[in-house]
Amino acid sequence: QMSNSSSITEFLLLPFADTRELQLLHFALFLGIYLAALLGNGLILTAIACDHRLHTPMYFFLLNLALLDLGCISTTVPKAMANSLWDTRTISYAGCVAQVFLFPFLMSADLFLLTVMAYDRYVAICKPLHYGSLLGSRACAQMAAAAWGSGVLNAVLHTANTFSLPLCQGNAVDQFFCEITQILKLSCTDLYLREVGLLMFSAFLGFGCFVFIMLPYVQIFRAVLRIPSEQGRHKAFSTCLPHLFVVSLFLSTGMFSYLKPPSISSPSLDLVVAVLYSVVPPVVNPLTYSMRNKEFRGAV
Repeated sequence: QMSNSSSITEFLLLPFADTRELQLLHFALFLGIYLAALLGNGLILTAIACDHRLHTPMYFFLLNLALLDLGCISTTVPKAMANSLWDTRTISYAGCVAQVFLFPFLMSADLFLLTVMAYDRYVAICKPLHYGSLLGSRACAQMAAAAWGSGVLNAVLHTANTFSLPLCQGNAVDQFFCEITQILKLSCTDLYLREVGLLMFSAFLGFGCFVFIMLPYVQIFRAVLRIPSEQGRHKAFSTCLPHLFVVSLFLSTGMFSYLKPPSISSPSLDLVVAVLYSVVPPVVNPLTYSMRNKEFRGAV
């Protein structure tokens, strides 16, 4: 047992497996997932940067989403892969602080950006004549900057709060990356309630984003149902439903992870939930937002 946080120089992450074979299997699985995310998001970045036909608001937001997703999966997965490969569990104190900062920053910016993208789709489908005036290049840049900026602000608050707590319950984190809720379990004061309050506030913000994502989609569905052609309706639904599915998965698992009572916490449940909200969206986002798009496939 460590007496206080000042003497902690490293943290121990949750090992995925006890046997060498399973560790290597886990390494191979994560490597496959990571390469898929790199490929999908890398394709988006390259295609949008190189093809001037894709220099529209929708693709500008997609470019930002791809950057955030790449950052997000690169914050957690490579370290877990390295630990599995070298059969260790350690992460340095600085590495842990970096994960605690980067992960909420990229996740919340990701969510704010998805909210902006829902608004973009709403204007495109329901108010096409006003599209140019409502989503000019300046407005788009401001919205993207607001998403990144609010992510930074959120992360600074959480990181400062989490690492100002005295940690006296050892240094073993029950997760494959430094997750705030798992670090709070190591604290030995009631001050952690302050961070719980912050997490509640973040969850409230997340729920707000979800509402702001749902509202435009409700309007879009109403507009789509008025489309006379079966094909037009099918196209619009097949574009919007996957978006809603990804956002719902991302938010529901994230909120569950941060707000669930400790009584239903078990390492395997926590692990599955963490993979669902931290690893799956960066891999699935490129598929749902762009690969199904004819313009984009042409550019690729």
